[in-house]
Amino acid sequence: MEVLSETILKEVIIKRPQQSHKGTFGRTALIGGNPRFGGAILMAAQACVYAGAGLTTVITHEKNHAPLHARLPEAMVIDWQDMDMAAKIVQSSDAVLIGCGLGTEPESLRLLRFLLNTLSEKHILVVDGSAITLMAEPPLPIPFPRRTIFTPHEMEWQRLSGLKIEEQGIEKSAEKARQIGSIIVQKSHRTTIFTPQGHAFVLPLGTPAMATGGMGDTLAGIVTAFAAQFKEDLVKSVCAAAYLHSYIAEKLAETRYVVLPTQIAEKIPETMKRFERYEPVRTAD
Repeated sequence: MEVLSETILKEVIIKRPQQSHKGTFGRTALIGGNPRFGGAILMAAQACVYAGAGLTTVITHEKNHAPLHARLPEAMVIDWQDMDMAAKIVQSSDAVLIGCGLGTEPESLRLLRFLLNTLSEKHILVVDGSAITLMAEPPLPIPFPRRTIFTPHEMEWQRLSGLKIEEQGIEKSAEKARQIGSIIVQKSHRTTIFTPQGHAFVLPLGTPAMATGGMGDTLAGIVTAFAAQFKEDLVKSVCAAAYLHSYIAEKLAETRYVVLPTQIAEKIPETMKRFERYEPVRTAD
């Protein structure tokens, strides 16, 4: 077990090169947001864009299109009924997030099955919220486990791992993560990231001010953006995303009784700038 520190941010967030373009920083696709839970995918999209993803497309119910364009004009959007276009967007993406506000209806399961059948080994898959429940009951095969990141809260981890909440200690959860073969961001008052090898990284951060709906959606958006643009070490990128999320929340909680997910998203760019590391250009010997 390793306790994370600010060092993880400096290791992952590198200064952007002068010669770059949108594609340099990753293409992301976010699938979710049924008519009832549209806010979830909007918060995930805001966090993803603000965390630096070069191009973000949201695949969501048509009722969410106008709110998304009004709140986040930087993101593109398509109707989740348009499967041909959705397939093209997914295929051209580096990282795909599914689950924020997805729901557990038959339409939700259809979208999840479509995605699992569309992915290739080049993709990074982030599974959040109701998509975790859909994958767990009954179990759906994970096409590329080591390229998959699950972000469950305690009850979702119980469904995915079979461990009851009171059994979810470091040792047992690490073994389940090893068996699943994926990265697990197990959210609690002290979030822990488990690797496919069974290693554990614990966040020393967290505040009750974060106990607000949408907090996990914002985390999932940051994880997706980091996975898409910082590709050298996926585990480190996920650890940095989780640390950044809680770090900002703790700073905001110094002057706020409640910290909102959208307030965290707004602070992402300036916080990333504070921790960016200069990466010298490598030249041939």
